[in-house]
Amino acid sequence: MSPAAPPSLDQLATPLAWLDAEGKLAGCTPAFASWLGVSARRLHGLSLAELDAEGDRLAELLPRLPDTGGALRVRRARLASPGGSERFADLWLARGEDGGLWLEAHPADEFPGEDPATALPAALSAALKGLAHEIRNPLAGMKGAAQLLARRVEGEESTELVQLISAEVDRLAALVDRLMNPAPPRDFEPTNIHAVLERVRQLAEVEAGWAVKLVRDFDPSLPEFAGDADRLVQALWNLVRNALESGASNVWLRTRAEHHVLIGDTSHRLALRVEIADDGRGVPDDLAERIFLPLVSGRAEGTGLGLPLAQQVAREHGGSLGYRSRPGHTVFTLLLPAPSPEAVAPD
Repeated sequence: MSPAAPPSLDQLATPLAWLDAEGKLAGCTPAFASWLGVSARRLHGLSLAELDAEGDRLAELLPRLPDTGGALRVRRARLASPGGSERFADLWLARGEDGGLWLEAHPADEFPGEDPATALPAALSAALKGLAHEIRNPLAGMKGAAQLLARRVEGEESTELVQLISAEVDRLAALVDRLMNPAPPRDFEPTNIHAVLERVRQLAEVEAGWAVKLVRDFDPSLPEFAGDADRLVQALWNLVRNALESGASNVWLRTRAEHHVLIGDTSHRLALRVEIADDGRGVPDDLAERIFLPLVSGRAEGTGLGLPLAQQVAREHGGSLGYRSRPGHTVFTLLLPAPSPEAVAPD
């Protein structure tokens, strides 16, 4: 017997569902079905695992539920349904008297946190320019050393590593120049997101060696889009480096197509979804709402500038950057608008 819902719940604006003792969805309020974007009939009989877009996260939390008279809060859960889009919410889970389960959803934004665009004071901008000035000379020395080394190394692998060093020095030098002499953004060019990720993977393999397994999970059908490849490398490398420094054993580089996506206030028929996932320690709870703010870092030696910079690059491309995290499973998601296939003119 599933938890029974009084008729008055039909008028409830808060999304609410109830599952029977076997963990199957026995019913829900109209608000719950509307929020997930499907009919209540399509939801009937779904298991908790089928609703949970993160796999077994909710099922793993059930043993912590009080038997009676209490509820468990789940922060920023991700739910899905057949044919519907993913939805994010803070959930309250509670046991029913007959062993069933009540699930109350409080919809939330996918990407939390204060807007760093309003949190960067002028003093920090001046400090960054000073730092850029100090970095210039060491970069010039590294560039010269790489050029000398390129004349002496032998073998394809050694040559590739020297070329990687030289390319990264050039990229950092360009970043320093941009900090010291702000200029209008460069014109975007046709960009392949997988070429960007391959360059990031190269950097990660050099830094991590055999300590971390890097897994590529790419959707080869993704189209090119207008972008700045160097800036995207910079943003995604910051995300991957954070994963490496979180104690992760595995890091996943994943791409997918996302249809009919709302980014900010703009709807896009097609967007590229780039995910950097890891099985490290996760984002500390006390930093969860502030990690995109400048100078906020979970490591004593961290600068707290990598994530704000990555978010800025996302905005430059009309996209967004967000995350979800728990110990053992952290995913940073970059959404980038892309031309839909029908919008691409034939050759």
